[in-house]
Amino acid sequence: MKLKKRAFSLLAATVLGLPLLAVSASSAAQELRLIAHQSFSLPKPLLAQFEAQSGVKLSVVKAGDAGEMLNKLILTKANPIADVVYGLDNTLIAKAEASGVIEAYAGAAQQRPVAGAELAAGVVSVDYGFVTLNYDRAAFAKSGLALPKTLEELTQPAYRDLLVVQNPATSSPGQAFLLATISGLGEAAAFDWWARMRANGVKVAKGWSEAYYTEFTRNGGTRPLVVSYASSPAAEVFYSKEKITEPPTGNLFLKGGVFRQVEGVALVKGGAAREAAIKFIEFMRSPAVQEALQTTMWVLPAEPAIKRPDVMRFATEPASSDNPSAKTIAEKSPEWVDRWTKTVLK
Repeated sequence: MKLKKRAFSLLAATVLGLPLLAVSASSAAQELRLIAHQSFSLPKPLLAQFEAQSGVKLSVVKAGDAGEMLNKLILTKANPIADVVYGLDNTLIAKAEASGVIEAYAGAAQQRPVAGAELAAGVVSVDYGFVTLNYDRAAFAKSGLALPKTLEELTQPAYRDLLVVQNPATSSPGQAFLLATISGLGEAAAFDWWARMRANGVKVAKGWSEAYYTEFTRNGGTRPLVVSYASSPAAEVFYSKEKITEPPTGNLFLKGGVFRQVEGVALVKGGAAREAAIKFIEFMRSPAVQEALQTTMWVLPAEPAIKRPDVMRFATEPASSDNPSAKTIAEKSPEWVDRWTKTVLK
């Protein structure tokens, strides 16, 4: 998730954790084509330092949502438009492998242990986070309504017209939340819940930005419950103009409503700049990147020993999550999204 960007001081090469490369001023930098989802964001000085140290000229193509990004890779695999890809997550990895658009990597970054969860063999985990329900503290306090303790309670009349979700056909968190309901409640019970939520006024937004910035009461909307991320309350504190010390929003970890999302970086099969792509993969697991991504993309670092900024104490982690296996996601997601569309929208 990305709420905003911030300036970041130039980090020392020793902190970056990359070997200094002897690149003469006259030598031409090798172009590296990176394809990433729209929320990819690292401090510009950090990216510039990577280029200077590695002799690489980074060309970043932001390809919309992660699902849209994968589709572009599939459509162009005969003539790849990138050499390395960041942002494929555990809802998409199996499809990427089956489509033959990524190539296994077995370098140093892949050999180290990871926090959170691992992706597929040969894909390097970079970060993880949790898709979950966020609530507006002030809105609930004003209404006097108790926070729901289960997803089932959200189907009751008292919670009518309170929740906004994202369309799983067009949104990564929307798909993740759908998968969590199926894994946590069971397929039949999940779609029954969705049908009753439709009757109880659930609102569907195209993507996360629309849901969070337009429909959520925190930002002037009418819905005090929104599908977002467990790190969203931390971001609210970080970007607050009033310099608040407690988040105005909270996480609601309900059974069937929490999905652990893991993102990674991978070689694009057929990519031209293989040596540069390998340098970038190792860079994404370097200490400086693992520290920076927490307050630029609002995700948690895959490297276990990385220090977390104080504000990330508000990015509470759930005790459990509901994730189907990657194989099940690959096999069943198209069917489930189609069924969801018929259940909720038609």
